[in-house]
This record gives sequence, C-alpha cells and structure tokens, in this order.
Amino acid sequence: MTPPTQDPADDALLVAEVAGEPFTALQVASAISIGVIALLVSGLMPLLLGALAQEGRISASGIGLTAMLEALSTGLVTGLAGAFLKPRRLRLVALVATVLLVVIDLATTRASGSGVQLIRMLAGLPEGALLWIGIGLVSRTATPERWAAALFTGMGASQLAVAAVLSAVLPKFGANGGYVTLAACVALALLFVPFAPSRMGETAGGEGAISGAPPPRGWLALFATLCISGSVAAVAVYLLPLAAQAGLSRAAGRTAISIYLGAQILGGLMATVLAGRVRYVAVFGVCSVVFLATWTVYGATASAGAFMLMAGFSGASVMLAGPFLVPMTIEADPSRRAAMQSGAVQLLAGAMGPFLASLVVSDSNVHGVLALSAGLLLTSLAVIAVLHRTALAERKAARAAG
Repeated sequence: MTPPTQDPADDALLVAEVAGEPFTALQVASAISIGVIALLVSGLMPLLLGALAQEGRISASGIGLTAMLEALSTGLVTGLAGAFLKPRRLRLVALVATVLLVVIDLATTRASGSGVQLIRMLAGLPEGALLWIGIGLVSRTATPERWAAALFTGMGASQLAVAAVLSAVLPKFGANGGYVTLAACVALALLFVPFAPSRMGETAGGEGAISGAPPPRGWLALFATLCISGSVAAVAVYLLPLAAQAGLSRAAGRTAISIYLGAQILGGLMATVLAGRVRYVAVFGVCSVVFLATWTVYGATASAGAFMLMAGFSGASVMLAGPFLVPMTIEADPSRRAAMQSGAVQLLAGAMGPFLASLVVSDSNVHGVLALSAGLLLTSLAVIAVLHRTALAERKAARAAG
C-alpha cells in the first residue's frame, strides 16, 4: 500500500525505527529523558552512600554491597524486561515506576544498616523498568549509536548538575537531604511520561536475526568487558572515602566527584569524534595508563589539586573507553552475538565491581579497592591483547589465502 504523502519538512521531526512506525522528536526526547533519570543515581552513589557511611548508617564495606545490590537489580530488571516483555503500555509502566521510585527514595531517609541495602535493592526495580524504556527506544532506532550518545551525554550532564546541588545540600541536611533531593529529581520523569511512546515495534527477528550464545571468543570479550568496567565502577563508588584517606576535606572530596562527572561529558564528546577514526586498542592503552596513574594518586596522601585533576582525567577516560568496548567485541565475535550482550555485561560490572571491593576494604582503610581494580584492569588488557592478536593473525592468513 502506498504510504500517505508527507511534507518533507516533517521528516526532520521523525526518527526512523527499524521495527515499526518512526518516532517523533518529542517521543525520542521524552524516552531518553526517562532513561537519563533512571541512570541518575549511578553517578551520585559516591556522594549519597559516602554520606550514609559518614553518618554511621552503613559501614565502608556496606558502600560496595549497597551499590552492588542496586546496580544488580537494575540490570536484571532491564535485561529480563527486554527479553520477555512486549513494549506495550509504556506510559503506564513509566508512571508506576516513577511513583514507586520516588516513594523508595524517600523511604531511604528512614533506613540504616542492612535496611539501606534492602531499600536500595528495591530501588533498582523501578530504575530498571525506566531504563528499559530508554534503552528500548535507542535499540530500535535506525542510528542507535547517535541516540546512545545522547543518552549517556544527558546522563553525565544531569549527574553533574545534581551533584552540584548535593554538594550544597549534604553539609546542611545530611544523607536524608540528599535522598529527598534525588526523589525530587526522579519526580521530573512525570513531566515526560505523557509524551513518551505508548508502544514500540518488535525488534528485528526471523531471517537475519542475530541470536544464540556467543562463541568462545565472544565470551572472552565479554569477560574482558566485565573486568574493565568492574574495575572502574569499584573505584568510583569509593571515591569519597579515598579522598578522605588521601587527606582531603569532605568538601574537596565532593568537588572531586563533581569534576569526575563533569569530565565524563568531555569524554563522551571525544568518543563521538574519534569513533571510526581511532582503533580501540589505542584508546584502551591511553585510558588504562590514565586509570593506573589516577589510582596511584588516590592511594597517596595527595594535594586536593592533584586529586581533583586526576579525577577529571579518569572521568573523561571512563566515557571515552566505554563506546570502544563494542568494536572490541565485534572483532572477537564478528557474528555480533557478543556485542548484543555488551550493555548487559556493563550493567553487571556495575554490580560486580563494588561487591568485590566490599570484600577488600574496611572502615579504616579502603585502599584495597585500588589494588583490586588494578588487577581487574590488567587482566582485561591481557585478554584483549590475546583476542586482538588472534584476530590479526586470522586476517593475515585470510589475505594470504586469498
């Protein structure tokens, strides 16, 4: 059937979808905003959990456990929803999830000890549902890399803005003030719910669909992704205690977190510019040097200036390296089965890193997280090097045979 005639000017307001009707610009902006709000807490955990620890409501190891449980529940809900739920009645899902998350954030103000871990694990459930909507839209567009960049850039900008607010709120109102602020920010999702897509098309299936388990090299690439992402997540969640142990004041530690988040925006822009122009091996090499240098400074009694500077370099490197994990997995597994699982593995790494860190820190010394993360990073680089050399050898043999 011939499609209806459409004014060419309207095309600029539509975003092509590979599985159904195109999205409007307003639908895209709303769904991405909902996804940004779902991810908001991930960059604020060092501030919020650090404040709870300073008030004695959780232990140092409890920081890692709490971050692990929230990230794990978020990732599981996002993955299971994507695998088993049809994207229908999305506005209702977003409305219910937002209200639940606001209630849970407010309930955190009355929790302490294991109660904090339980309540934040429950927070991951509505966060995962909201993130499912944002990721679902991104994965269905004809140019997912463009809208994924928008999602993560928006995430970095929003986390930076709220971190600046928390830096003023926490000294006066403590952790409770921080979680009330978080609840107010989450409530902003209600403004976007009426304009989000009510449903989405099914993802591509049938002939040509990429399905099934990755091959062995694909699993190795995912293992490398788990290690490198987990190493960064482990250090990030302990940034405030590391600043305190390095001799910085609480205000300086909070400023370092804000710089870390702000630099991620720059890293995301760098990744957008360098994508397709620079090999992932070079990016990982540079970023790994930055990470190791940063963690060395974190482990020393450093000046506030040096600590903040390295926090900025580290934040930029985190966002720069992230997008290049996908071409790494594609080189290891050209079928792209592993690449399709990369996002889920990164969410899992956000839970695994803090959990492992909780096993090697104490209230008096959190430097164990630095050694742990260095070990995970070096393990990842070793696996990536083997995979890359294997792929190069295969391409060389193919050229010789051809």
